[in-house]
Amino acid sequence: MIEWNDDQRALRAAVEQLGTVLDKGHVERDADGEFAVDAWKRLRETGMLGLPFDERWGGLGQDLLTTMYVLEGLGYACRDGGFSFSVSTHLVSTGVPLQRFGSDALKERFLPRVCTGEIIGAHAITEPAGGSDVMGMRTSAVLDGDSWVLNGSKSFVSNGPLADVVVVYVRTGRPGSPAAITAMLVETGTPGLTVGRPVAKMGLRTSPLCELFFDDCRVPAGNVLGAPGSGFLIMDHVMKWEILCSFIINTGEMQHRLERCVDYARTRVQFGQPIGSYQSVSNRIVEMRIAVDNARKWLYDTAAKLSAGANVTVDIAISKLIASEGNLSSALAAVQVFGGYGYTAEYGLEKDLRNAVAGTLYSGTSDIQRQRIATMIGL
Repeated sequence: MIEWNDDQRALRAAVEQLGTVLDKGHVERDADGEFAVDAWKRLRETGMLGLPFDERWGGLGQDLLTTMYVLEGLGYACRDGGFSFSVSTHLVSTGVPLQRFGSDALKERFLPRVCTGEIIGAHAITEPAGGSDVMGMRTSAVLDGDSWVLNGSKSFVSNGPLADVVVVYVRTGRPGSPAAITAMLVETGTPGLTVGRPVAKMGLRTSPLCELFFDDCRVPAGNVLGAPGSGFLIMDHVMKWEILCSFIINTGEMQHRLERCVDYARTRVQFGQPIGSYQSVSNRIVEMRIAVDNARKWLYDTAAKLSAGANVTVDIAISKLIASEGNLSSALAAVQVFGGYGYTAEYGLEKDLRNAVAGTLYSGTSDIQRQRIATMIGL
């Protein structure tokens, strides 16, 4: 078990204290598919958006484990799962690759504003015909003088309608080769880039999603992250952080949901006794407890191994499976514990269930994770 110090606890407490502010109107925002602009402004005030970034760029200089600990607090305190997902996307998909692989000039220009949340970030990997087949991406970039010229389209871009900057992964070499992918930072106002309309979806509705279209879009050569052809390695690094950070937020949500169900099962009386006294109800809640403990252990243990430089390919896949499927089963159990009330929008639990489905799809589907694990054990 990790022993958190006073500074780490203070960082988390600053976020958790905003719970009522971040939650205000979350059910209505979900129905309208509206991003919480006011909540973003309040979160900026805590400095949390600079958590994993160097103080040189205006960040808080915290390590991966501390960042996850604070993000778990965000999940525990905030009932707007879409908002929390957008926060994670901004931090991990834009800030992390920019700090790790960007040039000093690129970091000087963008990273301080990423740290403060003055600008919002996104990344674009998936394509309409591609899904998880990253090596088959068709969006291409050709070097022309001191610029790359991009053509193609990207789909399922979280934060896309809000973003000021997007880390875009494009093909710059032979299709199917790991060295064919390049990552570059693209400002959304760049000529030739069209931001599509927000896409309606089942869950995470307050985290807007869209397509991006590139038509001879010119991006300065200096906007490349790392070196041309290193995009697959950058993507692999980002995906590890994305899984650890987004699903530790879900773990915080699972903990809050568990406590809510325990309280309800103690006070809701049917047939003369609290419903928690019935084994069918108590067993569901026990499984919720097991799911959150498993998710927390796997995610933090994997983060510790990653920080120590160990190979975590299998650990990441197992962590994502356990956390995403545990969150989905937890959300379904909560709806069942609350019965008819759980099915209504007012209680917010059906929203949790819809949100949880997404976790089994993004960052590599559950099927992809199982296939990856099977390959690594020699099957």
